[in-house]
Amino acid sequence: MATKKEEKQFEKERRAAAKARHKRMKKEGLDKFFTPEQIRYNRNKRIVGLVWPFFRFLILFGLCFVILYPLIFMISTAFRPAEQMNDPSIVWLPKSLTLSNIQEVWEVMNFDATLLNTIRLNIVASVLQVITCSVTGYGFARFNFKGKGLLFAIVVLMIIVPPQITTIPLHLQYAYFDLFGIISLFNGGQPITLINTGWTMYLPAMFANGLRAGLFIFIFRQFFRGLPKELEDAAYLDGCGPFKTYIKVMVPNAKTSFLTVFLFSIVWYWNDYYVSTSFFTRNDTVALMLKNLDATLTQQLFDGDSIPVRQIIVWLEAGCVLAITPLLVMYVFLQRYFIEGIERSGITGM
Repeated sequence: MATKKEEKQFEKERRAAAKARHKRMKKEGLDKFFTPEQIRYNRNKRIVGLVWPFFRFLILFGLCFVILYPLIFMISTAFRPAEQMNDPSIVWLPKSLTLSNIQEVWEVMNFDATLLNTIRLNIVASVLQVITCSVTGYGFARFNFKGKGLLFAIVVLMIIVPPQITTIPLHLQYAYFDLFGIISLFNGGQPITLINTGWTMYLPAMFANGLRAGLFIFIFRQFFRGLPKELEDAAYLDGCGPFKTYIKVMVPNAKTSFLTVFLFSIVWYWNDYYVSTSFFTRNDTVALMLKNLDATLTQQLFDGDSIPVRQIIVWLEAGCVLAITPLLVMYVFLQRYFIEGIERSGITGM
């Protein structure tokens, strides 16, 4: 396999040879033997070769600007004093830096306890969801059973249907949770409530119905379908049943897909505030704290006084920095495995 440097050198030499050949043909008058279509094709190809790099640069530059602009603005604003927001001479680089914004937002958000609670909820729900979605995806990929097409259509609907449709029934179910009347039988005839508990996230994840579970099932199905059938046949010959084959053979070969789905699940649970708002009345997660940060700052930091948006934005951006820092740290250490998992999981073929 040629390296990128060798491929680049080969492409450079090929273009130089093509250019030299064209000049020689033009000098010797051989281009008069070309048909009008060939002449037009060569002319258009030269024009595209000159113009396309310019447009490609503009496209990439525009994409980078759209993606990086909010991040650069957030970092630039979070570490500047509030009074510099009214200074017209400051655009990107503040005249001085401060950590007081971060410290004050840390205290207002009670960030240490909030962070630990969010990590606990996210990791438990993500692990449960990875296990159940992988088993479900393996079943769709390798087994034939009645109603398989209908059930997979339901999985696709899980990807399409927004969570707002199922929020009210789920809220009523969790507020008056009674498992076929068994709980009320042992609880004096009264159901229990699961609102403000982690079970509102754990129970859907245990049954492959958590956040974006349909997408995760699809990812595992695509990956397991790409594995050779001979692996399972060899395991069956060695006396393994379907479950033992899944544990001993399929799971070790799907490590990258497990990591990819786990990271996706962590990110979506971390950023979720709609579902959390429906089942939590207290600000127990980072996303909920960030959502209510404006009102919390007004009450706790400014004693209810009205603060201009242009000044309070430094604390809001500081809260955003605190919220995304754990995810950025996680991605820095796991990006190689994450990218490899995306390439092998079949996401690009959706």
